[in-house]
Amino acid sequence: MRMKIDVTLDYALEAPGPALLLIEAAGVHGQILNRTNIDLGQPLKLARVPAEEGIGERIVMRLQDRLTCRYSAEVQVTRPRPDLASLQAVEVEDMPGDALRYLLPSRYCQSERFGHFTGSRFEGLTGGPLVAAMRDWVERNLDYVAGTSDGDTTAADTFLDRRGVCRDYAHLLIALCRAQQIPARIASVYAPHVQPQDFHAVVQVYLGGDWHLVDPTGMAHADQMALVAVGRDAADVAFLTTNSVAELRTQSVEVMLF
Repeated sequence: MRMKIDVTLDYALEAPGPALLLIEAAGVHGQILNRTNIDLGQPLKLARVPAEEGIGERIVMRLQDRLTCRYSAEVQVTRPRPDLASLQAVEVEDMPGDALRYLLPSRYCQSERFGHFTGSRFEGLTGGPLVAAMRDWVERNLDYVAGTSDGDTTAADTFLDRRGVCRDYAHLLIALCRAQQIPARIASVYAPHVQPQDFHAVVQVYLGGDWHLVDPTGMAHADQMALVAVGRDAADVAFLTTNSVAELRTQSVEVMLF
């Protein structure tokens, strides 16, 4: 599956300072970067550092009063869709360290609050079938409504409100998985059928000794996602982080199959 990605960002900054940018498709197994280009204007200073788990790179810049960015890429996705029904859970004592940390609660994913619900609602299910059932439950029981959540909204809030956007869907599924001892982490991706077009958040679950992409919104599938970065929750994969107020002037994301 081949896709073309075009991103334009233009933000005015209230004061000079650092900015972290995390928008480039990662060079990882399962996808091939055929062409990439990024134009960042004229930052005062620029460096690149590995993102979480060494997946993708953060661009670290010092800016005066404005961020302008044009990013384009052509990505060939080679990973298949996971067959969740065939994937087994990994016993906690057999998990590697980089999976164990994703069993723990995090800022937006309070998995300790969901043990009773997941244990009763999904009783008898394990591994991939359990993840599939929880994914389907999230998609069926939430309404995708822009503007109904903000940067403080947690998985517990979303569970009560039953609405949100992609990051809220992802946070809730992550919390449900962790409550059932399945490592889960957020993944930022590009996908062609996301509506409206934007940066998209999905979930990676650790099953059968590997990580697998799952989208609880139902708008994307693993064989049509260009992975950007992963982390504990949205705080680790924000596309833009600044110390000062950043006023949006222009932002567009376009993803097309070709």
